[in-house]
Order: sequence, then structure tokens, then C-alpha cells
Amino acid sequence: MLKHRGAKAPIGGGAGVCRCPHHSESVEVGANNHLSLSKVGAPTECSHLFCFYVKQKSWEPPPTISYFIAIINKHQSQVMEVPKMQPRKITLDEKEMPTAYYNILADLPRPLDPPLHPGTGKPIGPEDLSAIFPPELIKQEVSRERYIEIPDEVQNAYRLYRPTPLIRAFNLERALDTSAEIYYKYEGVSPAGSHKPNTAIAQAYYNKQAGIKRLTTETGAGQWGSALSLACNLFGLECKVYMVRVSYEQKPYRRSMIQAWGATVVPSPSPDTSVGRRILEKNPDSPGSLGIAISEAVEDAVSREDTNYSLGSVLNHVLLHQTVIGQEAMKQLEKVDAYPGIVIGCVGGGSNFGGIALPFVRDKILSGGGSVNGKNLRIIAVEPASCPSLTKGEFRYDFGDTAQMTPLLPMHTLGHTFMPPSIHAGGLRYHGMAPIVSRLYLDGLIEAQAYKQLEVFEAAVLFARTEGIIPAPESAHAIKAVIEEAKRSKEEGEKKVILFNLSGHGHFDMAAYDAYFAGKLEDYEMPREAVKKALEEIKTYPIPA
Repeated sequence: MLKHRGAKAPIGGGAGVCRCPHHSESVEVGANNHLSLSKVGAPTECSHLFCFYVKQKSWEPPPTISYFIAIINKHQSQVMEVPKMQPRKITLDEKEMPTAYYNILADLPRPLDPPLHPGTGKPIGPEDLSAIFPPELIKQEVSRERYIEIPDEVQNAYRLYRPTPLIRAFNLERALDTSAEIYYKYEGVSPAGSHKPNTAIAQAYYNKQAGIKRLTTETGAGQWGSALSLACNLFGLECKVYMVRVSYEQKPYRRSMIQAWGATVVPSPSPDTSVGRRILEKNPDSPGSLGIAISEAVEDAVSREDTNYSLGSVLNHVLLHQTVIGQEAMKQLEKVDAYPGIVIGCVGGGSNFGGIALPFVRDKILSGGGSVNGKNLRIIAVEPASCPSLTKGEFRYDFGDTAQMTPLLPMHTLGHTFMPPSIHAGGLRYHGMAPIVSRLYLDGLIEAQAYKQLEVFEAAVLFARTEGIIPAPESAHAIKAVIEEAKRSKEEGEKKVILFNLSGHGHFDMAAYDAYFAGKLEDYEMPREAVKKALEEIKTYPIPA
């Protein structure tokens, strides 16, 4: 039986009152099964479905309930509540795609501290990276050019799914009864289902140009591994993926996806590398971590002349490639004459957050850190409370991997030996933060928030039931922050524009949703004592300036 939202009694269920949840206007259902309209200060601009139909007629004679229900059934699926001239989905033509990546290094108020050689403690040079990266990516890692041209071959591959849509979350806004306007950039339309192909395609292309035949990489939730396997397939490269064991077991269809594009995938820690074998000897049931998987992939890459290593987050060139997200979002918002007051992205290593945020950070930097377009622009990075590198970690030099094979990077870290809990947001289970994101946080250009697993999934379900898209657990962290900011907007009586990056769909994360619905998920918040213990192991490392 149909029931009007907020109704005291079902429509068609006898006498009672059906009320619009937006105000005090009501329709009384009489015993004669007819409706009578009662207006008590009803705002004339209300476009709620219920009020829309009540106001369209003088109701002489009063209509029967069946007539009213028939009208609602006929039109309830139509986008009636979207204000006129305000589209739900804002798109770009392919010719409007960005033609260059935006490089935040050109505009940072303070330059990044250099990566250090783990043996000498001195800044590394291009020759130190040439064993695992092609020349063009090494150049991009240190470049201070503001814009770096996107090659035609990369642009052509991007056209498989870019430009991605910017969507106004009208349904979520109504559910929250907020004055805020909420927009999300949906990266889940890519073949891999996330934002990761933006850098995977670029990295595969540059390695192909350098004569490399094979790439190795790590993956947490499987989004990066599937993206790189897709990219390698596009450019004719072999690919081997070391997938964090807990995600390998939780997400079997991500494994199948990686294999469908021709890559090899193994659980990490694995018996295929000396790093993996050492860890398995100590703990045969190790759930693995991104730090361990990185160590295995790097070891594999340096052992073969035809192989390079590819990283899906953290490094400067990775965040550089992802800026196509924010650049597109800027153009799309211009089409509806909007500019955000708040920009939000989930953050693990920093790739999707950097993608949506860095073009807006530039606006904030150029404005002197103050208002942008008359707004106090806030940019929020959202991380899991179980892996809180920004909110509880320290800014130190640390290794990017567990086996200490990478250069020492200046970053917020929980310590490279930190073993994160087996949360379902596998893509955020990383001990360190991108040096760029760490610097922005230190300089007060961005904020950081942390949320627990259960409240994140609660937000994910609300989003799925309002906007129709089941979000990846990683992306759901951003959704949780959006909901809190939208509520605050209502409390403060402000009409804020909120932009966030919906970095991927959750179609391969349904086991996590099953566990949530069954009440089997647990919250875990990293205590400061545990962070302190993990950081003890790096207390002798250099401290960035």
C-alpha cells in the first residue's frame, strides 16, 4: 500500500492525515474516501510531489483517494522536484576535456622536502629512480611546470570513459533536508569502476614509450590493480599485481577482473619474493598491507631488466595525472554558475583526494589562503579512524614500504611497520600520506577528518537509497563527511555548495555490505598509544625541515 512520506496513515487506508514533510500543509482523508485540502501557511514555492498535485486543482468536487494515487503513480518517477533550469547531471563534450595536467608544485607556498636515499641520507637524483621508473615519469615527479601536456595517445584512451559526469545530489539533499547544494564527481563510470585509470593509462603509456615490456604493482582493494591491468592491456604490456591478502580474500571478483584484462594477480605476502617469504615465515596468516605489497612489487621490478614498477598513489606524478578530475569539475560547475565552498575527498595515499582537490587548492593559494569567489573555501581530506595518518600520525621521513626498499619520503606517517586492521576500505589501509597532501595539511590549506567503519557504511547505505549508486567503502568516507557538513549548513542557516569525489562504485564490495547488514562489522579506532609505539621504530630517521 502506498504511503506518503511523513504520513500518519497510508493513503487509501481510511481516515487520517497526510502531510508534506516540508511544511504544515496537509490533506485530510475523510471517511467518505474523499480528500479535503487544508492550507496552513504553506509556502507557494514548495515543489514537493505531494504539494505539487494538491495545488494543481481546485478539487471541485473533491477527488477520491484512488484518483490521487493514480496521479502519483503516473508521475512519481519523473524528476518533478528538480528546480527548473538546474540539471541533475552536468556533462562535458570530449573536446572540453583537459589537455594538460595541473602541477601543484608550481604554486606551493613552500617547496616539498626532497626524498632521501635510504643508504646515504642525501636527496635522491633521477639516476636513483631510473631502475624502476621511465624518464618521463621521473621528470614529472620533480617538475615545477604549472601545466604538463597530456599526450594524444593518453587522451584517446581517456575517451573510453572521460569526461566523467558531475551530478547534483538532489535526492540526498532532500533526505537531509539541507540548505546545501551537493555535487559529486562520479569516477565509477570508468571500465575499472574507479578513478585509478587516470594515472594507470598515463603510466602504462610512458613505460611503453621507454621500451618497457612488463609492469609490477601492488593493490589494496583491487581498484588500482584492475586499473593497471586494463592500461597494460591497452598498450600491450605484461602486468603482475601483488594484492593485499585480506582484500584478495574479500574481493574475489576484483581478482577475476584483473585476470580478465590479462594480468597475473597473487595474494601478498606471497612466496614469489624474498620479502613475502620472510613475512610468511613469521606470520603465515598475515593479512598483508599496502606497505608489504609495495615491497614485493619493487623487488620483482628491480630483478628484471624488462620490468618497471608502477605506483597507484602517494607520488607526485600520480596526483598530477589525477588532476583531470578537478579540472573537469571546475568546468562543469561553471555551466551552472556554481563554485564550491567545501571540497571533500577520501584519502589513503592521496590520489583521488589530490585529483578533486588540487585545482581548487591552487585557487586558495592564489587568493592568499583566504576567500575564493567570495567564499571561505574549505578542502577536507577524510580518512578511516583505524588508519589515521593525518589526524594522528606524525610528519616524518619514512619509507613508503614495509621492507624499506623505497626512498625516504617526507609525509605524515604511522610508521612503515604499522599493520592496519582488516577494514573493508582496503584502498585506505596505508601507513603514510602523499608528500603533497602532507605539505598542504601542514600549511593549513586543507583540513582532515577521520570516521569509524560503521558510521561510514551507514552513510553509504543512505547514499545508495537516495542517489541509487552503491559507493565503494573508500568513497563512503567522503560521503560521511558530506552528510555532516550538509547538516552543519542547515544548522548555520547557510546555503553552501559542497563538491565531493565519488571515486568508485562498490559493486565488488558487496561482501562488506553483507557483513554490515548482518551486524558483523566492527568499529576500530587507532589509539594514540599504538601510533606512538609504531613511530618509535622511525625516531632516528631525519625530520623534514
